[in-house]
Amino acid sequence: MTTSNIKATLSCDIHKVWEIITAVKNYTWRSNLSKTEVISSRQFIEYTKEGYPTTFTITVTEPYKRWEFDMENSNMKGHWIGLFTSKDNKTEIDFTEYVTVKKILYEAFCKILSEKSNRHNLFLI
Repeated sequence: MTTSNIKATLSCDIHKVWEIITAVKNYTWRSNLSKTEVISSRQFIEYTKEGYPTTFTITVTEPYKRWEFDMENSNMKGHWIGLFTSKDNKTEIDFTEYVTVKKILYEAFCKILSEKSNRHNLFLI
């Protein structure tokens, strides 16, 4: 299992950060996605620019505090935890991703790709 974590303080109201991160249909700030598909209130699919799908199942929603989901595609499965804290009109985020690779070939690159993707997308908020 690979674990990656990113912590940051954003100069933005927690309500706005929460709405951007959890608005599955509004993925345009995510540079690595071509589209999203909402299956139900608890499940959605994200498609990479190359059309590769990953299914997400939301497991915890505590508005403006915590958002968690399981994720799976043909290469990996995992769990993501997002913690949100408001301090002095700024928002502290703490995102942790646990990934188990299904194909050994991808294991070496999994953590690097995950951290790079998370950091890049945070700057787009």
